[in-house]
Amino acid sequence: MTRSFLFVPADSERKFARAVETDADALILDLEDSVAPARKAAARENLGGFLATRADARIWVRINPLSSEFGALDLAALGNELPHGIVLPKCGGAEDIQRLDGLLSDMERAVGAEPGATRILPLVTETPAAMFAVQEYASVRQRLDGLTWGAEDLAAAVGATTNKDESGQWLDVFALARSLCLLGAAAAEVPAIETVYTRIRDVEGAADFAKLARRDGFSGMLVLHPAQIDVVNEAFTPSSEEIERARQIVALFDADPDAGVAVLDGEMVDRPHYLQAKRILGVADRLAAR
Repeated sequence: MTRSFLFVPADSERKFARAVETDADALILDLEDSVAPARKAAARENLGGFLATRADARIWVRINPLSSEFGALDLAALGNELPHGIVLPKCGGAEDIQRLDGLLSDMERAVGAEPGATRILPLVTETPAAMFAVQEYASVRQRLDGLTWGAEDLAAAVGATTNKDESGQWLDVFALARSLCLLGAAAAEVPAIETVYTRIRDVEGAADFAKLARRDGFSGMLVLHPAQIDVVNEAFTPSSEEIERARQIVALFDADPDAGVAVLDGEMVDRPHYLQAKRILGVADRLAAR
C-alpha cells in the first residue's frame, strides 16, 4: 500500500538526503523532467550511489521514455542495484510495457534477482494516442504496480495553454485523462495513483486534492514537495470510524453469507458495500503491518 510517491531529482544529492528522512512511502529518483538535458549524465552517475545506499522497497526510478535517446542509458545506469520499480513516462500502452518487461527480465537474470521483482508504474495519459490505450493494461498486469497519469505533457501535446479553469477544476480533456487512468487501473486490478498537485507550498490545497482523489477511487498520489507528504498520507489512510464501520459491514455479511442486503444503523447496505468494506480493512491491515 503506497500512499505517497515523492519525486527527487536524481542529480541532487542534497535533495535525496532530505527525501530519505521524510515519511514518504516511496521515493522516485527522477531522471526525466526534473533533470535538464545537460545534467542527465551527472544524474545517472549519482543514481548508482543512491541505489547502493538505499536499495529497498521505497526506491523507484523514473527513466526517460524508452523512445528517447536517454531511456536505454537510464536503464544501463542502474547497474547491479535494481530499484523496487521503474516509473515509465509517456507510456503508449501494452507494447511499451512488454518492451520494458523484456529489458527488466534480462537485467534481473544478469544480477540474479527474482523474475518480475522490479515493478512498473506507467504514466498512461501523457500523449494523445495513449489515451486510447488504457484498456490494454489489463493484458500486461503481471509486472504493474499501478497506473498513474499526468496533465502537463498532455497539455503541451494538444496545444492547451492551461489544464485547469479559473476555479482550479480540470478542463474536460484532462478530467477525461484522469478518469481513464482510474478506469484502466480498475480494469487491470491494480491501484490508480493520482497525479501531482503543483502548488508545492499550498499544503491545505494538497490535502483537499488528495482527499478528493481517495473519494474518487485513487489509492495514492504523486508528490512534488516534502511539505505535502503528511497530508497525502493522512488522506489515503482509513480513519478509525471508517475501519469500525467496515468491520461491522463485513461481520453482517459473514454472519449470513446468502444475504444480498443488510441493515446497519438504519441504512441498507449491499454486496458492493461489503466489497468496499473489505478493501478498507485490507488497506488498514497492510498499513498496520509496516
